[in-house]
Amino acid sequence: MIFKQNNNIKMFGEKIGYALAYFLFTTVLFFILKLLDKIPNSWSYFHIMMITFLIALLGVVIKRFLE
Repeated sequence: MIFKQNNNIKMFGEKIGYALAYFLFTTVLFFILKLLDKIPNSWSYFHIMMITFLIALLGVVIKRFLE
């Protein structure tokens, strides 16, 4: 028997994994910077999230540009 692979499930899993890894990295980075007192007191999790989002977006753009 020949079974077809369902690429939709694979792509969905990759996107969910990427999103979870992003939030995990952002959370760990925020707590490390907060504990070491390396970010201004007025900054919140949202500021770190925007910075890491811009870096991740830049990585995706570069990856698509080089393909």
